[in-house]
Amino acid sequence: MHIHILGICGTFMGGLAALAREAGHRVTGCDANVYPPMSDQLSALGIDLMEGYGAEQTSLQPDLFVIGNVVVRGNPLMEAILNAGLPYISGPQWLAEHVLQGRHVLAVAGTHGKTTTSSMLAWILEHAGLKPGFLVGGVPQNFQVSARLGEGSAFVIEADEYDTAFFDKRSKFVHYRPRTAILNNLEFDHADIFADLAAIETQFHHLVRTVPAQGRLVVNSREESLQRVLQKGCWSEVVRFGARKEEPGTLRARGEPHAFDVLRGAMKIARVEWDLLGEHNQLNALAAMAAAEHVGVSPEQSAAALAEFQNVRRRLERRGEAGGVTVYDDFAHHPTAIRTTVNGLRRKVGTARILAVFEPRSNTMKLGAMKAQLPWSLEEADLSFCHSANLGWDAAEALSPMGAQAVVCDKLDALIAAVVKAARAGDHVLCMSNGGFGGIHQKLLDALSA
Repeated sequence: MHIHILGICGTFMGGLAALAREAGHRVTGCDANVYPPMSDQLSALGIDLMEGYGAEQTSLQPDLFVIGNVVVRGNPLMEAILNAGLPYISGPQWLAEHVLQGRHVLAVAGTHGKTTTSSMLAWILEHAGLKPGFLVGGVPQNFQVSARLGEGSAFVIEADEYDTAFFDKRSKFVHYRPRTAILNNLEFDHADIFADLAAIETQFHHLVRTVPAQGRLVVNSREESLQRVLQKGCWSEVVRFGARKEEPGTLRARGEPHAFDVLRGAMKIARVEWDLLGEHNQLNALAAMAAAEHVGVSPEQSAAALAEFQNVRRRLERRGEAGGVTVYDDFAHHPTAIRTTVNGLRRKVGTARILAVFEPRSNTMKLGAMKAQLPWSLEEADLSFCHSANLGWDAAEALSPMGAQAVVCDKLDALIAAVVKAARAGDHVLCMSNGGFGGIHQKLLDALSA
């Protein structure tokens, strides 16, 4: 089959392209911006890429056009496809029909931690010899690729609640039909497509409805929103994790995030000692262990695998040191994720100064839906620097409760200059964005060296 993918350079669609190529299909694709690293990865797989969405691409005459959710009505190529009556399908539906069918799908859903938890779970299954397939929204350093078909029956997928395509407004994850589903957490996000938290809870319940009676739901017991989801109806086994006190059958942690016992009720069943930081990763580990147990991997085996887990790129990733100042890169963009990431670094560096550098780049943050939470999210940082370009709201006003601890710049060069001026030996500079942030990490290191 020849498929032509619209929006191929997105993380999900790029991973889908890699899986299709590995399965023996001929794959071509296009995107508005074709640039490294995704373009290099796809070209290395023998996938021809085209810049833009020109209507002339219909002359490729593929068997099927696979449509990414970045494509909207008015897109020249999409209009040509519709006018000619050519066959098309969404990315999640193609994946469900051509890759996931017949597999034991382990889906990881949640507002935060999907990529990390999916990567942990895939590595646990790999370490146990199950040779899983996977598709995650990042690059797990244990694998160095974001997707592969695998040889066993298990397939781990990052299950995103964002909408499927312009013609299918259901969340992507309703297509995956998992036998094992992690519900990691649930907060309001994606303000561009969801009116409120209740709307997202409805989509999560659509996912719950697809899990068979012999399946397993792995649910964060701390999240009231997830309890409301289950109250709408549940037909599968539920294993909870993350309780703060002893609860029968619930997995919880005892100890620091980098070294902790795993308890089921009152009984110790494993111990995890690893390099990751933060209570959020401790919870991610519990979720991954409970999911892995559903396909026969014991908690002791999971703990051994996690000891060798190398995390995902752009998750509190140390990018370098210059002038005695250490620079980190992290994907955090939601206020809760920002707070959690800063807390994780705080646990690592103790009383050393943390300079938080961030850009409100996600659609939700650009709309200003969560601007009031930003001072709360940055409480544990000593100084905060906000890149305020392309916002429809006043970042300085939103951060005014922080007083002199917050600096706002609408130009990247000015932001870098402000950070370098404030930084001193022993500081830790934490850069947070769900985009490339204009290459700020290397620019900071270069400026600090100078």
